[in-house]
Amino acid sequence: MDRPVEHEDLDLLAHVLLPVADKEDALSSATALEPYQPDHVTALHVVEKGQGVPDKTPVAQSEAVAEESFEAVRMVFPDADEHTAYSRDIVGAIFDAAAEVDASAIVYRSRGGNRIVQFLSGDRSLKLITTAERPVIALPRV
Repeated sequence: MDRPVEHEDLDLLAHVLLPVADKEDALSSATALEPYQPDHVTALHVVEKGQGVPDKTPVAQSEAVAEESFEAVRMVFPDADEHTAYSRDIVGAIFDAAAEVDASAIVYRSRGGNRIVQFLSGDRSLKLITTAERPVIALPRV
């Protein structure tokens, strides 16, 4: 799944992976990250693929959402890279992308929601912070 990041002299903000859901989330996440001045940012959008069941949205529509999200991140970080993943397992796709781009850390902003929503969604934040093999940084919600 993910290989551990070497701990010696690790700069957590050397190359961060920033998962984003849509344009609004991308802009608010990038804005929350900006004060920490990461050296390099790769924005990630995961297109949920059904894998045997119908997709939630058509792939072309999801790819358009991804492009809008990347444009929003580049409003804050003009040199940000973009990465699109296709998977039913959102958290697994985040870990795989972090390994592919050799991110020093995964940086995310919790999308909130009540406990029922978190339970129904499988509480991705909990999975993200408890099963990662590289540092995960949770940005404050402002």
